[in-house]
Amino acid sequence: MKWHFNSKYPAVEDLRQKARGRIPRFAFEYLDGGCNEDVNLHKNTHELRAIELIPHYLQSVSAVNLQTELFGTVYDAPFGIAPVGLQGLIWPNATEILAKAAFQHNIPFVLSTVTTANIERVSELTEGKAWFQLYHPAEDALRDDLLTRLQAARYNVLVLLCDVPSFGFRPRDIRNGLAMPPSMTLKNIGQILSKPHWALQTLLHGAPGFATLKPYMPKNINMKQLGQFMDKTFNGRLNEEKIATIRDKWKGKLVVKGVASEADAEMAIRLGLDGIIVSNHGGRQIDVGESAIHSFVAIEKKFKSKIKLMMDSGIRSGPDVARALASGAEFTFLGRTFMYGVAALGSSGGDHTISLLKTQLQQVLNQVGCSTPALLPNYLKPNG
Repeated sequence: MKWHFNSKYPAVEDLRQKARGRIPRFAFEYLDGGCNEDVNLHKNTHELRAIELIPHYLQSVSAVNLQTELFGTVYDAPFGIAPVGLQGLIWPNATEILAKAAFQHNIPFVLSTVTTANIERVSELTEGKAWFQLYHPAEDALRDDLLTRLQAARYNVLVLLCDVPSFGFRPRDIRNGLAMPPSMTLKNIGQILSKPHWALQTLLHGAPGFATLKPYMPKNINMKQLGQFMDKTFNGRLNEEKIATIRDKWKGKLVVKGVASEADAEMAIRLGLDGIIVSNHGGRQIDVGESAIHSFVAIEKKFKSKIKLMMDSGIRSGPDVARALASGAEFTFLGRTFMYGVAALGSSGGDHTISLLKTQLQQVLNQVGCSTPALLPNYLKPNG
């Protein structure tokens, strides 16, 4: 399809600022914030942007082609839409908007266990080409039922989330009383009334909920009961035994997301996984750890060519995608950027944001003299 984006919003920061003005404060702060003092949130992007590429202006270059092969599928760009929880809280119908845009642009869309559209609906929108990120259930029966649903819906890539052994400590969300649905304090009610378009769209699409988990939840559950249900239902800490069991049961591609150490990467390889997404959950889980790019460089140096190495966290723009690819990532994922786009532009936000990123990335490749994303490591400044 043709790339086209709204020229009023030619930068991701334009989308971020527009989103801030369109959605309630509690929703924007949930999307935009990190944990604790936001140290790792800012390190992620700051340290990634310290990476430099060297342009080769006098060499002949064939036409730039962004197509990238991953797990036997040729995608039209080397980036995908990362899983984001509570997407419908940020913008009503956001999950469906982004899944549809990803399918139209032929890039991966990763559905989160705890977002607001279910497995079956996203499969319909993507013709079975979506990926699924699994929060590991505490009970084997629920795990197996989710795997059965994924197989029936033709998902081929399962992503095991490993970096949420506990809920992130997020002061903004605590102050805002964030829950699903959000607490109806006078402050939150005032925020909703100040954003009438968001409120109207929420009325039209219905209050957001954990759509994939709905069959397993008690009816008419209140917020306190919801918290108890989530604590009881999910055991976020993965281990070798849990991964090995899923590897035996799952016949498609299996990826672990949230890897931040060489030891965990080595285990993933030993257990026969197909890929690793180096990530620190966008700086939302741990403030005392390394930036994602710092972890990635060490892992790539040791395990290159032994497993598919991918990255998210801190990647906001097309140039950021280029920096990650030049550092050795074979594919990248972005989360907040796409949510800014949808919150800013509604139903056109997915198409706009993907087109913007493709345009930015192609410009970088043209500028440095690189014909395909896979060749970007050749343009990395040493020690960059």
